[in-house]
Amino acid sequence: MRTISETVKHLLIINGIFFLATLTLGQQVYDWFGLHYFGNQKFQPWQPLTHMFMHGDLMHIFFNMFGLWMFGTPLEQMWGRNKFIFFYLSTGLGAAALQMALYYWQVGGVTELIRSLGGSATDINRFFNIGELPMYIADQVSQNQLQSGYASYNAVLVGASGALYGVLVGFAMLFPNAQLMLLFPPIPVRAKYLVPLLILADLFFGFTAYSIGPIAHFAHVGGAITGLIMMFYWRKNQFNRNRWDL
Repeated sequence: MRTISETVKHLLIINGIFFLATLTLGQQVYDWFGLHYFGNQKFQPWQPLTHMFMHGDLMHIFFNMFGLWMFGTPLEQMWGRNKFIFFYLSTGLGAAALQMALYYWQVGGVTELIRSLGGSATDINRFFNIGELPMYIADQVSQNQLQSGYASYNAVLVGASGALYGVLVGFAMLFPNAQLMLLFPPIPVRAKYLVPLLILADLFFGFTAYSIGPIAHFAHVGGAITGLIMMFYWRKNQFNRNRWDL
């Protein structure tokens, strides 16, 4: 389980290339390949795929790639290349879908609120693009609600974390008694206990104001749910390695 598998190695390389591009070209790479809200003019159809190869900083990419190596390698060794790639990309897309659904709900709520207070389509577009509203509307609404809609419309989702959560679910279901080490405190915990705790923590932080930094918690949950559905489906239908190797 410590040797790196071929597909995981290639994923690490691709993520590294994208990260080097962000260091050399800067914001333009995030504009091209980070996932923007589908109503935003910066959204492009390839972004639901490319966003999972983008990362915000060195610590972000290090922990995601470390997790991919540690938990993705045994999955690929058990499943084979094609099944693992399908699982990995599917969970990443599932993560993006749930996060985009949250953005849609938040943007839609603010849009309806502005419209109900007499705002025009021009007022709505102006707010989401530059954050300005007529005073007679701005004085009647909660700034926190407005900020959540504005932030969702202009958010840029990056990272392999959603796909990694799917991989974590797959690992926990295949190796439930594997001993994993917590960082704080440094104690061993079985995979079947640790992974559900991580998902519950994301649900807690996602529904409260206690999140530590700009973390897309519902993307993590979306990747985990997608991985769980796929694992149950494969288990029920006994999709084995031979059906996926070409």
